[in-house]
Amino acid sequence: MARPRQGWVATELDLDEIEDTDDAADLLREVDPDATLALMFVEADDEFLVVFRLDNGDEMRIFASDASFAEESRVGAVLLEELDEIDVSSSSDDSDEPELLGVPVGEADLLADLGVSARDLLALCAHEGMLPSDVMLAISRKIGSAEALTQLRGE
Repeated sequence: MARPRQGWVATELDLDEIEDTDDAADLLREVDPDATLALMFVEADDEFLVVFRLDNGDEMRIFASDASFAEESRVGAVLLEELDEIDVSSSSDDSDEPELLGVPVGEADLLADLGVSARDLLALCAHEGMLPSDVMLAISRKIGSAEALTQLRGE
């Protein structure tokens, strides 16, 4: 998804040929070369979600719901190869923290300026029974791109 001056544009991308995160960024830039913000959602096997963010065509940020995607998929290995686990411990009341289903990696706060805090993103990924496609839709609703996503999916 890319956000040009107004609204959002969504398209499906083929990641089979990517060799590194720069290749993924190149594909994302092609959605709308003039967009100041572009997001790529990668969902796999109904259990893994990667959010890849590109600001101003060059600043890359990545979050993944579970580090094991790197072991399960060549695309996962490419996208997650340099990411560190997220420290979800906090000095606040631990009973409020979501029970994580996987080991998230990357930058959980990559959507915070769009209204999806790190805590919200982790909670969405930890919600039992929620598929990556459900998480994508929930994120899209919060950031105002749900219409573009549902049009892409033909819903």
